[in-house]
Amino acid sequence: MRLRASGKGLVGVDITSATVKVIELKRAGSHYQVESYAVRPLREGAVIERRIRDMSAVVDALKRAVDHARPGSRNAAVAVPASAAITKTLTLPASLDDDEIEARIQLESDKHIPFPFSEVAFDFQRLGLNSRYGDQQDVLLVACRQQDVNQLTEAVLQAGLTPAAVDVETFAMERAFQELRHQLPTAEGEQECVALVDIGATMNAFHVLREGRVTYSRDTVFGGRQLTDEIRNRYGLTLEEAGLAKKRGGLPDDYQRSVLDPFLDTLVQQVGRSLQLYYTAGRKQEVRRMILAGGTSVLPGLAERLAEESGMEVVIANPFRRMKVNPRIDVPTLAGDAPAMLTACGLAMRVGK
Repeated sequence: MRLRASGKGLVGVDITSATVKVIELKRAGSHYQVESYAVRPLREGAVIERRIRDMSAVVDALKRAVDHARPGSRNAAVAVPASAAITKTLTLPASLDDDEIEARIQLESDKHIPFPFSEVAFDFQRLGLNSRYGDQQDVLLVACRQQDVNQLTEAVLQAGLTPAAVDVETFAMERAFQELRHQLPTAEGEQECVALVDIGATMNAFHVLREGRVTYSRDTVFGGRQLTDEIRNRYGLTLEEAGLAKKRGGLPDDYQRSVLDPFLDTLVQQVGRSLQLYYTAGRKQEVRRMILAGGTSVLPGLAERLAEESGMEVVIANPFRRMKVNPRIDVPTLAGDAPAMLTACGLAMRVGK
Protein backbone atom coordinates (compact mmCIF):
# COMPACT_ATOMS: atom_id res chain seq x y z
CA MET A 1 0.00 0.00 0.00
CA ARG A 2 1.47 3.33 -1.02
CA LEU A 3 0.14 6.52 0.47
CA ARG A 4 1.25 9.99 -0.55
CA ALA A 5 0.44 13.48 0.62
CA SER A 6 -2.47 15.17 -1.08
CA GLY A 7 -4.27 18.50 -0.95
CA LYS A 8 -3.05 21.83 0.31
CA GLY A 9 -3.61 21.36 4.02
CA LEU A 10 -2.08 18.60 6.11
CA VAL A 11 -2.45 17.55 9.73
CA GLY A 12 0.54 15.85 11.35
CA VAL A 13 -0.55 13.19 13.85
CA ASP A 14 1.98 11.86 16.38
CA ILE A 15 0.83 9.05 18.69
CA THR A 16 3.28 8.42 21.56
CA SER A 17 3.13 6.45 24.81
CA ALA A 18 1.91 9.48 26.77
CA THR A 19 0.09 11.81 24.39
CA VAL A 20 -1.56 12.32 21.02
CA LYS A 21 -0.40 15.43 19.17
CA VAL A 22 -1.97 17.00 16.09
CA ILE A 23 -0.81 20.06 14.19
CA GLU A 24 -1.96 21.58 10.92
CA LEU A 25 0.43 23.59 8.78
CA LYS A 26 -0.12 25.46 5.55
CA ARG A 27 2.33 27.13 3.21
CA ALA A 28 2.82 30.88 3.64
CA GLY A 29 5.21 31.84 0.86
CA SER A 30 8.56 30.22 1.59
CA HIS A 31 7.54 29.58 5.19
CA TYR A 32 4.85 27.68 7.05
CA GLN A 33 1.92 28.88 9.13
CA VAL A 34 0.51 27.00 12.13
CA GLU A 35 -3.22 26.78 11.50
CA SER A 36 -4.30 24.59 14.41
CA TYR A 37 -2.89 22.21 16.98
CA ALA A 38 -3.71 20.22 20.11
CA VAL A 39 -2.07 17.84 22.57
CA ARG A 40 -4.14 15.35 24.55
CA PRO A 41 -2.99 12.78 27.15
CA LEU A 42 -3.22 9.02 26.67
CA ARG A 43 -3.94 6.60 29.44
CA GLU A 44 -1.00 4.47 30.58
CA GLY A 45 -0.51 1.32 28.50
CA ALA A 46 -2.56 2.46 25.50
CA VAL A 47 0.64 2.73 23.45
CA ILE A 48 3.73 0.69 24.32
CA GLU A 49 7.03 1.12 22.49
CA ARG A 50 5.30 3.21 19.80
CA ARG A 51 2.72 0.53 19.03
CA ILE A 52 -1.00 0.85 19.75
CA ARG A 53 -2.26 -1.66 22.33
CA ASP A 54 -5.65 -0.07 23.06
CA MET A 55 -7.20 1.27 19.87
CA SER A 56 -10.31 2.69 21.54
CA ALA A 57 -8.23 4.75 23.99
CA VAL A 58 -6.07 6.13 21.18
CA VAL A 59 -9.07 6.96 18.98
CA ASP A 60 -10.80 8.70 21.90
CA ALA A 61 -7.71 10.84 22.61
CA LEU A 62 -7.26 11.61 18.91
CA LYS A 63 -10.92 12.63 18.57
CA ARG A 64 -10.55 14.98 21.55
CA ALA A 65 -7.41 16.48 20.00
CA VAL A 66 -9.13 17.00 16.64
CA ASP A 67 -12.22 18.49 18.31
CA HIS A 68 -10.02 20.98 20.17
CA ALA A 69 -7.80 21.87 17.19
CA ARG A 70 -10.65 22.15 14.68
CA PRO A 71 -8.32 21.77 11.67
CA GLY A 72 -9.42 23.14 8.34
CA SER A 73 -8.03 20.10 6.56
CA ARG A 74 -9.04 16.48 7.18
CA ASN A 75 -5.96 15.08 5.44
CA ALA A 76 -3.58 13.53 7.97
CA ALA A 77 -0.03 12.24 7.92
CA VAL A 78 1.18 9.64 10.40
CA ALA A 79 4.51 7.90 10.93
CA VAL A 80 5.65 4.38 11.75
CA PRO A 81 8.52 4.17 14.25
CA ALA A 82 11.99 3.95 12.74
CA SER A 83 12.47 0.57 14.46
CA ALA A 84 9.57 -0.84 12.40
CA ALA A 85 10.85 0.39 9.01
CA ILE A 86 13.45 -0.96 6.63
CA THR A 87 15.31 1.72 4.66
CA LYS A 88 17.84 0.84 1.98
CA THR A 89 19.47 2.62 -0.92
CA LEU A 90 19.37 0.40 -4.01
CA THR A 91 21.48 0.81 -7.12
CA LEU A 92 19.42 0.07 -10.22
CA PRO A 93 19.79 0.74 -13.95
CA ALA A 94 19.13 4.40 -14.76
CA SER A 95 16.86 3.34 -17.64
CA LEU A 96 14.19 1.93 -15.29
CA ASP A 97 11.01 3.99 -14.87
CA ASP A 98 8.81 3.94 -11.75
CA ASP A 99 6.73 0.92 -12.83
CA GLU A 100 9.85 -1.04 -13.66
CA ILE A 101 11.49 -0.09 -10.36
CA GLU A 102 8.41 -1.29 -8.50
CA ALA A 103 8.42 -4.56 -10.41
CA ARG A 104 12.14 -5.06 -9.69
CA ILE A 105 11.61 -4.46 -5.96
CA GLN A 106 8.80 -7.00 -5.88
CA LEU A 107 10.86 -9.54 -7.82
CA GLU A 108 13.90 -9.14 -5.55
CA SER A 109 12.05 -8.46 -2.30
CA ASP A 110 13.67 -11.40 -0.50
CA LYS A 111 17.05 -9.65 -0.90
CA HIS A 112 15.93 -6.45 0.76
CA ILE A 113 12.99 -7.15 3.09
CA PRO A 114 13.20 -9.71 5.93
CA PHE A 115 9.52 -10.69 5.98
CA PRO A 116 7.03 -12.07 3.42
CA PHE A 117 6.24 -9.63 0.63
CA SER A 118 2.52 -10.30 1.05
CA GLU A 119 2.79 -8.59 4.46
CA VAL A 120 4.72 -5.57 3.18
CA ALA A 121 3.83 -1.93 2.62
CA PHE A 122 6.56 -0.16 0.68
CA ASP A 123 7.45 2.96 -1.23
CA PHE A 124 10.53 4.28 -2.98
CA GLN A 125 12.09 7.52 -4.14
CA ARG A 126 14.61 8.18 -6.89
CA LEU A 127 17.73 9.88 -5.51
CA GLY A 128 19.39 10.60 -8.86
CA LEU A 129 22.27 9.08 -10.77
CA ASN A 130 24.81 7.04 -8.87
CA SER A 131 27.96 9.06 -8.12
CA ARG A 132 30.27 6.34 -9.46
CA TYR A 133 28.33 4.75 -12.30
CA GLY A 134 26.57 7.03 -14.76
CA ASP A 135 24.32 4.28 -16.10
CA GLN A 136 22.96 3.50 -12.62
CA GLN A 137 20.55 5.35 -10.34
CA ASP A 138 20.18 5.34 -6.55
CA VAL A 139 16.71 4.49 -5.25
CA LEU A 140 15.66 4.82 -1.61
CA LEU A 141 13.46 1.89 -0.58
CA VAL A 142 11.29 2.14 2.56
CA ALA A 143 9.27 -0.86 3.74
CA CYS A 144 7.42 -1.99 6.84
CA ARG A 145 4.79 -4.51 7.78
CA GLN A 146 1.35 -3.76 6.37
CA GLN A 147 -0.16 -4.25 9.84
CA ASP A 148 1.84 -1.28 11.18
CA VAL A 149 0.40 0.94 8.44
CA ASN A 150 -3.12 -0.45 8.90
CA GLN A 151 -3.10 0.20 12.64
CA LEU A 152 -2.17 3.86 12.25
CA THR A 153 -4.51 4.55 9.35
CA GLU A 154 -7.39 2.84 11.17
CA ALA A 155 -6.91 5.13 14.19
CA VAL A 156 -6.91 8.17 11.91
CA LEU A 157 -10.03 7.03 10.06
CA GLN A 158 -11.94 6.31 13.27
CA ALA A 159 -11.07 9.82 14.49
CA GLY A 160 -12.70 11.35 11.40
CA LEU A 161 -9.54 12.18 9.47
CA THR A 162 -8.37 10.94 6.07
CA PRO A 163 -4.98 9.17 5.98
CA ALA A 164 -3.10 10.95 3.20
CA ALA A 165 0.50 9.94 3.98
CA VAL A 166 2.36 7.34 6.00
CA ASP A 167 5.91 8.38 6.78
CA VAL A 168 8.78 7.18 8.96
CA GLU A 169 9.53 9.05 12.19
CA THR A 170 13.17 9.56 11.19
CA PHE A 171 12.19 11.32 7.96
CA ALA A 172 9.68 13.51 9.80
CA MET A 173 12.36 14.51 12.29
CA GLU A 174 14.82 15.34 9.49
CA ARG A 175 12.17 17.55 7.91
CA ALA A 176 11.57 19.36 11.22
CA PHE A 177 15.33 19.82 11.60
CA GLN A 178 15.28 22.09 8.57
CA GLU A 179 13.46 24.55 10.83
CA LEU A 180 15.47 23.74 13.95
CA ARG A 181 18.79 24.49 12.28
CA HIS A 182 17.81 28.15 12.14
CA GLN A 183 18.01 28.15 15.95
CA LEU A 184 21.72 27.49 15.72
CA PRO A 185 23.75 30.70 15.93
CA THR A 186 25.79 30.24 12.75
CA ALA A 187 25.15 29.17 9.17
CA GLU A 188 27.33 26.14 9.85
CA GLY A 189 24.35 24.40 11.43
CA GLU A 190 23.39 22.72 8.18
CA GLN A 191 26.84 21.31 7.50
CA GLU A 192 28.25 20.35 10.89
CA CYS A 193 27.22 17.44 13.10
CA VAL A 194 24.42 18.24 15.52
CA ALA A 195 23.13 15.96 18.28
CA LEU A 196 19.35 15.89 18.62
CA VAL A 197 18.23 14.36 21.92
CA ASP A 198 14.50 13.59 22.03
CA ILE A 199 13.43 12.81 25.61
CA GLY A 200 9.94 11.40 25.78
CA ALA A 201 7.90 9.74 28.50
CA THR A 202 9.49 6.30 28.38
CA MET A 203 12.37 6.60 25.88
CA ASN A 204 15.14 8.99 25.03
CA ALA A 205 16.47 8.93 21.48
CA PHE A 206 19.94 10.22 20.65
CA HIS A 207 20.45 11.18 17.00
CA VAL A 208 23.38 12.71 15.18
CA LEU A 209 22.56 14.68 12.03
CA ARG A 210 25.02 15.74 9.37
CA GLU A 211 23.89 17.95 6.50
CA GLY A 212 20.34 17.47 7.76
CA ARG A 213 20.41 13.65 7.61
CA VAL A 214 20.49 11.21 10.51
CA THR A 215 23.81 9.34 10.49
CA TYR A 216 23.59 7.70 13.92
CA SER A 217 20.78 6.82 16.34
CA ARG A 218 20.53 5.17 19.73
CA ASP A 219 17.44 4.64 21.89
CA THR A 220 17.49 4.23 25.68
CA VAL A 221 14.57 3.11 27.83
CA PHE A 222 14.50 6.05 30.23
CA GLY A 223 12.29 9.12 30.13
CA GLY A 224 10.07 11.53 31.97
CA ARG A 225 7.71 8.82 33.23
CA GLN A 226 10.43 7.67 35.64
CA LEU A 227 10.47 11.13 37.22
CA THR A 228 6.67 11.19 37.40
CA ASP A 229 6.66 7.77 39.10
CA GLU A 230 9.27 8.89 41.62
CA ILE A 231 7.19 11.99 42.48
CA ARG A 232 4.07 9.83 42.79
CA ASN A 233 5.71 7.28 45.08
CA ARG A 234 7.57 9.76 47.28
CA TYR A 235 4.71 12.20 47.84
CA GLY A 236 1.70 9.87 47.66
CA LEU A 237 0.14 11.43 44.57
CA THR A 238 -1.86 9.93 41.74
CA LEU A 239 -0.19 9.62 38.35
CA GLU A 240 -2.16 12.61 37.04
CA GLU A 241 -1.34 14.72 40.12
CA ALA A 242 2.34 13.83 39.86
CA GLY A 243 2.41 14.79 36.19
CA LEU A 244 0.82 18.17 36.91
CA ALA A 245 3.15 18.81 39.85
CA LYS A 246 6.16 18.06 37.65
CA LYS A 247 5.05 20.76 35.20
CA ARG A 248 3.65 23.38 37.55
CA GLY A 249 5.79 22.99 40.67
CA GLY A 250 4.49 23.33 44.22
CA LEU A 251 6.29 20.20 45.46
CA PRO A 252 7.96 19.98 48.92
CA ASP A 253 11.29 21.68 49.57
CA ASP A 254 13.29 18.43 49.28
CA TYR A 255 12.07 17.78 45.70
CA GLN A 256 15.06 19.40 43.96
CA ARG A 257 17.69 17.59 46.00
CA SER A 258 16.09 14.19 46.52
CA VAL A 259 14.12 13.66 43.30
CA LEU A 260 14.93 16.06 40.45
CA ASP A 261 18.71 16.22 40.81
CA PRO A 262 19.23 12.40 40.80
CA PHE A 263 16.94 12.11 37.77
CA LEU A 264 18.85 14.79 35.89
CA ASP A 265 22.17 13.17 36.84
CA THR A 266 21.03 9.85 35.33
CA LEU A 267 19.71 11.52 32.19
CA VAL A 268 22.91 13.51 31.63
CA GLN A 269 24.96 10.32 32.12
CA GLN A 270 22.86 8.49 29.53
CA VAL A 271 23.23 11.25 26.95
CA GLY A 272 26.98 11.27 27.61
CA ARG A 273 27.07 7.50 27.15
CA SER A 274 25.23 7.77 23.82
CA LEU A 275 27.72 10.41 22.64
CA GLN A 276 30.61 8.17 23.70
CA LEU A 277 29.14 5.21 21.81
CA TYR A 278 28.77 7.41 18.72
CA TYR A 279 32.54 7.95 18.70
CA THR A 280 33.25 4.33 19.66
CA ALA A 281 31.32 3.25 16.57
CA GLY A 282 34.07 4.87 14.48
CA ARG A 283 32.31 8.13 13.70
CA LYS A 284 34.96 10.75 13.04
CA GLN A 285 32.80 13.84 12.59
CA GLU A 286 32.80 15.81 15.82
CA VAL A 287 29.45 16.74 17.33
CA ARG A 288 29.60 20.44 18.18
CA ARG A 289 26.04 21.38 19.13
CA MET A 290 23.09 19.77 20.83
CA ILE A 291 19.34 20.33 20.47
CA LEU A 292 16.95 19.03 23.13
CA ALA A 293 13.46 17.88 22.18
CA GLY A 294 10.61 16.03 23.83
CA GLY A 295 8.39 16.94 26.74
CA THR A 296 11.10 16.20 29.34
CA SER A 297 13.65 18.48 27.65
CA VAL A 298 12.25 21.58 29.40
CA LEU A 299 13.03 20.39 32.93
CA PRO A 300 14.82 23.22 34.77
CA GLY A 301 18.57 22.78 34.80
CA LEU A 302 18.78 20.00 32.19
CA ALA A 303 20.10 22.10 29.30
CA GLU A 304 22.64 23.80 31.57
CA ARG A 305 23.91 20.49 32.94
CA LEU A 306 24.26 18.98 29.49
CA ALA A 307 26.13 22.06 28.27
CA GLU A 308 28.51 21.86 31.22
CA GLU A 309 29.07 18.12 30.88
CA SER A 310 29.50 18.06 27.09
CA GLY A 311 31.15 21.42 26.52
CA MET A 312 28.63 22.08 23.75
CA GLU A 313 26.09 24.78 23.19
CA VAL A 314 22.68 23.29 24.06
CA VAL A 315 19.37 24.74 22.85
CA ILE A 316 15.79 23.60 23.37
CA ALA A 317 13.93 22.81 20.15
CA ASN A 318 11.23 25.10 18.81
CA PRO A 319 10.38 24.25 15.19
CA PHE A 320 7.76 27.02 15.12
CA ARG A 321 10.08 29.94 15.84
CA ARG A 322 10.06 31.24 12.24
CA MET A 323 6.47 30.27 11.49
CA LYS A 324 3.43 32.49 11.43
CA VAL A 325 0.71 31.44 13.86
CA ASN A 326 -3.05 31.63 13.38
CA PRO A 327 -4.42 34.32 15.75
CA ARG A 328 -6.75 31.84 17.44
CA ILE A 329 -3.76 29.88 18.80
CA ASP A 330 -2.25 30.87 22.15
CA VAL A 331 1.43 31.44 21.24
CA PRO A 332 2.91 30.89 24.75
CA THR A 333 1.09 27.56 25.03
CA LEU A 334 2.34 26.52 21.59
CA ALA A 335 5.89 27.50 22.56
CA GLY A 336 5.62 25.39 25.71
CA ASP A 337 4.53 22.34 23.70
CA ALA A 338 6.98 22.98 20.83
CA PRO A 339 9.87 20.74 22.01
CA ALA A 340 7.54 17.72 21.98
CA MET A 341 6.04 18.49 18.55
CA LEU A 342 8.95 17.58 16.25
CA THR A 343 7.47 14.46 14.70
CA ALA A 344 4.00 15.97 14.26
CA CYS A 345 5.53 19.13 12.82
CA GLY A 346 7.74 17.20 10.40
CA LEU A 347 4.72 15.24 9.19
CA ALA A 348 2.65 18.38 8.64
CA MET A 349 5.57 19.93 6.74
CA ARG A 350 4.78 17.50 3.93
CA VAL A 351 2.01 19.93 2.96
CA GLY A 352 2.22 20.78 -0.71
CA LYS A 353 4.53 17.86 -1.51
